[in-house]
Amino acid sequence: MGKSLVASLLLTLFWFIVACGKVGNNESNEGSISPHREGDAIIETTSAPYREAAANNKVIIAAASDLRFALDSIVHNYPQRQQIQVVYGSSGKMYEQISSGAPFDLYFSADLEYPKNLEKKGKTGSEIYLYAIGRLVFWSKKSDDHPMDPNYLLSESVKKIAIANPRHAPYGKRAEETLRYYELWDRVGGKLVFGENISQTAQFVSTGASEVGLIALSLALSPNLKKINASYTLIPSEAHAPLRQGVVITKRAENNPIAKAFFEFMQQDVAMGILAHFGFEEP
Repeated sequence: MGKSLVASLLLTLFWFIVACGKVGNNESNEGSISPHREGDAIIETTSAPYREAAANNKVIIAAASDLRFALDSIVHNYPQRQQIQVVYGSSGKMYEQISSGAPFDLYFSADLEYPKNLEKKGKTGSEIYLYAIGRLVFWSKKSDDHPMDPNYLLSESVKKIAIANPRHAPYGKRAEETLRYYELWDRVGGKLVFGENISQTAQFVSTGASEVGLIALSLALSPNLKKINASYTLIPSEAHAPLRQGVVITKRAENNPIAKAFFEFMQQDVAMGILAHFGFEEP
């Protein structure tokens, strides 16, 4: 049985359980990061989430928001999933926190340069594993059977365009590059609204706060957004630099067997199949 079919079967089971309410969605519960927490949370060694993780022999993962659904699914299919807690946010904000000593054990970045910079600072405890190439799409709450022309962003019907903040979100940087590639950056500047991470950016569009967004394909393929509009327009890879994504064990966890085990699980067929299901390309 191929890895893509195995991943599809596992995902079907996972989302069935979610629908039945057996797997919680903590987006409305900002006081907990089990199994995940959304936002650029600041984790300190004195914080309740850290104390909880340490007391229960868990590792805390800092992950880019484009992994929100894919990594949840991977963790659910991990045999020791009770050992894993995930915090989602922008790659740049997570990088800053780890550089300042935040107690994360693994770091998943949507831009390979951030873990490379941690490596230069001596803050990594493993090699960097390039796990995927992310893709960027145009997505709107309004269903349309036709591919979205970039010039549509200039139309009067588009009042707001959501992108992630280019200062610290890799998908935001690639969105800016895309708009510059189509010579639209200066022309639509007054319409832009910025999400703190790509997940918040997608939320702006899904709630109607913005008519259009440049978001991660992995989020456009998520059950939440597919219920609203299953169509999207894939942005050509030549329009921006590649979203090369990497994971690394942090220095503080270099001898942590739980962190090492999950790091190795990310390189196995089940994890790779789930990533492919959510639109991530193999490096």
